[in-house]
Amino acid sequence: MTNISEVVASARDAFNSGVTKSYEFRLGQIKALLKLVEENDKLLAETIMKDVRKPKFEAVIFEVNYVKNDLRNVIFNLKDWMEPEKPDKSLTFAMDTVLIQPEPYGVALIIGAWNYPIQLCLAPFLGAIAAGNTVILKPSEIAPHTANLLAELIPKYLDPKCYQVVKGGIPETTKLLEERFDYIFYTGSCAVGKIIHQAASKNLTPITLELGGKSPVYIDSTADLDLTAARIMFGRLANAGQSCIAPDYVLCTKEIEAKFIEACKRCIKKWYGDNIKANVDYGRIVNRHHFQRIVKLLEGAKIAVGGSHDINDLYIEPTILRDVKPSDPVMQQEIFGPILPILNVSNAAEAITFINEREKPLALYLFSTNKKIQDLFLKNTSSGNLLVNDTMIHFSCDTIPFGGVGNSGMGGYHGKFSFDAFSHMKGTLIKKLDKLGEYANAARYPPFSEGKMSFIVNATKKRPPIPGMKYVSRIFIFGLGVATTLVGKCLMKFLENRKDN
Repeated sequence: MTNISEVVASARDAFNSGVTKSYEFRLGQIKALLKLVEENDKLLAETIMKDVRKPKFEAVIFEVNYVKNDLRNVIFNLKDWMEPEKPDKSLTFAMDTVLIQPEPYGVALIIGAWNYPIQLCLAPFLGAIAAGNTVILKPSEIAPHTANLLAELIPKYLDPKCYQVVKGGIPETTKLLEERFDYIFYTGSCAVGKIIHQAASKNLTPITLELGGKSPVYIDSTADLDLTAARIMFGRLANAGQSCIAPDYVLCTKEIEAKFIEACKRCIKKWYGDNIKANVDYGRIVNRHHFQRIVKLLEGAKIAVGGSHDINDLYIEPTILRDVKPSDPVMQQEIFGPILPILNVSNAAEAITFINEREKPLALYLFSTNKKIQDLFLKNTSSGNLLVNDTMIHFSCDTIPFGGVGNSGMGGYHGKFSFDAFSHMKGTLIKKLDKLGEYANAARYPPFSEGKMSFIVNATKKRPPIPGMKYVSRIFIFGLGVATTLVGKCLMKFLENRKDN
């Protein structure tokens, strides 16, 4: 077994040396990581397919190509992200420098997931590098070929003292969680997420938890059902349903249910033909354990579409269930497979009540062209993300944060939000140390008086912003600074001349 303590100590020594903090070093490592992916893109895709048995298209587009673009985005923007932010300041601090400085936490632990074994390892890994941390990456043991490949390639392309890969299963992960880290990022199940959270709390270590749950879909009468079926089936059947943001169940009226099921049948036939099992564009379940868990959810269910399966091939046909009750086994856990239950509700208000009575989902999907219904869901539901009239693709929008809330996780990442997740935003106030400034500061020093107190209360009182005054106030503050400087210089010169005389 790898000596975990030595690995963590080595990463901490590397961080304490300060080598990861410069823009030049970070950029060089990110370019090296892009080179790793570009030079091994076919091998990475083949390895993913070997581990998870997803179609080549999905391995390339959802993982390898996704990571390439994520890397390019960071290369193009890292310098700007590292610059201190200069927030607005009140008149009290008009003459001071106010900054928000992003700084790395230190040694970051990233625990990846098996269902997207490259993307869910390298996307947060990239964010941690960009923010200036040293990183220990723990890929999932359920995707062993990918874990072995990452362990082989990362030391060849990146600084091996700063970025290390630890392979293994539960024993290695347990050992890692006994160590002190400065940040932990975990992608996986809620049950394990609670264990990670508990371990992190011992050292008050900040964490991001990307979990999952049952992501609901509501369809109303305004939705085009053929388009709706295609977009829901895309989300449910990608990677054979093994995605944390896959639509987990549908809420709709009985009338819409019948039409939706027929639209889904047409969609599945168009995509996969009559022999789905022989179609190379349809994936498989990762292992026998997960296969048996998913198939067990079909016991006693009313199957409207599909239902066949073969444990020897880890194949489960695209399956739709009708007349599902909230108490049915398929509604008691995240499905994580190609099964879609449909439950009936009378209207949007009933759907919202049903959703709000359960744990907050990682994603919520709404199919409606009615702006009032869209606003109703936006204002009256809570979820990690809300996507209207599509499924899953919000994951690729790097200008919004991706992450959960409540039982579906905490924290967010993607694009700049990945950089922010692994950065401590250090508020900084820089004041001048000069006697001239003490005229304004004197009111806070003893001996206290009613006059001093009244002056401070009025000077620091928050007032509502005046529309259009933002830029005027900046010009005023700039002018005030120039005037104060000139007056101060004149006064100091006057006092020096007077002293000489």
